[in-house]
Amino acid sequence: MLKRYDILDGMRGIVAIAVLVYHLFEAIAFSEGAAEQHFYHGFMAVDFFFILSGFVMGHAYDARLADGRLTTGGFIRRRLIRLHPMVVMGVLIGVVCYAMQGCVRWDGTHVSWLVLAAAVLFALVLMPVPGSLDVRGNYEAFPLNGPHWSLFFEYIGSLLYVVALRRLSTRLLRWWVAAMAVALLVNALLGDYNSIAYGWSSEPYNLFGGLLRLLFAYPAGLLLARMFRNRKSDGTHSSAFAVCAVALLLLLSVPSLTTLFSIQPLNPVYQCFVVCLAFPLIVWYGATGVVRGRAQSVVSFIGRLSYPLYAVHYPLIYLYIHWLNTGQRPFGSSPYATPTALFFIAILLAVICMLCYDEPLRRWLGKRVQASR
Repeated sequence: MLKRYDILDGMRGIVAIAVLVYHLFEAIAFSEGAAEQHFYHGFMAVDFFFILSGFVMGHAYDARLADGRLTTGGFIRRRLIRLHPMVVMGVLIGVVCYAMQGCVRWDGTHVSWLVLAAAVLFALVLMPVPGSLDVRGNYEAFPLNGPHWSLFFEYIGSLLYVVALRRLSTRLLRWWVAAMAVALLVNALLGDYNSIAYGWSSEPYNLFGGLLRLLFAYPAGLLLARMFRNRKSDGTHSSAFAVCAVALLLLLSVPSLTTLFSIQPLNPVYQCFVVCLAFPLIVWYGATGVVRGRAQSVVSFIGRLSYPLYAVHYPLIYLYIHWLNTGQRPFGSSPYATPTALFFIAILLAVICMLCYDEPLRRWLGKRVQASR
């Protein structure tokens, strides 16, 4: 039976919650012209997700693909069943929230139903929209649900894995990871944003940066899985989940170092250090850990919730930005009331989607695929 890494699943949940907090603070900074948001490096959670995905791919599928127990087509079907139900749900929630905003771009321009319908079709097949279908006017590749850009690259990573990466020798994989780490740093230092935070917009350079982030992180996770496969002992560190969770939250909450010290390259250097060294170490240490008893149930639940939460939370952020721009405070006059309410609403929405839609649908689709063979 394939070993489950409960701590890695739990860390995925912790990071998904961190992304929600990051986006809530980002909305405040974006709408109110704040000098800086208060969870500055939260965007690096995407790189952590990519590393975890590479680790899981190597652990779960390397052997089965190598000995023929799983075909390339079977692998692709598994990934579609795992990922796409929540892609569809995220689009539907995005359309509902967009309608609640009046179906207008941020500058107030009305969007026709024809343009919106075309944008929905692009979103349902997880393809970046052309500029004419950017229904928000903010250069987003996925304007109905912004974080879908990372799921777009998740699909690319899965295809690269099954077609090419799994066939690389461990030695070549090491060289690839080292080369991509250097490329990531060079690109961050020379890029327009002076940061590794690329991928979300439809601009070609931005999409190239997102691809570069994937091309380091996904193979890095795969390399970790191969290295970990040779370990003979099971997990022994009972405190690994707490240590890893605290480390992740501290790393993601570090403020802008460039702003603090007025040294321009500090942010990208820090970001590359975290992504290329700290995150792999955290994944490695997490994989050596163990959780037991009630803690195991909690960690498992957080892990199950991570993907639904990531997939559905951002349309609520669009609503929050709209309320901030129009001076609305639907949950009370306190500046903390609305973001606090949205935090719990997002988690509740994710729980409902997970229990009533995602998990039942994936079980049903899995049985249908098995029965069709």
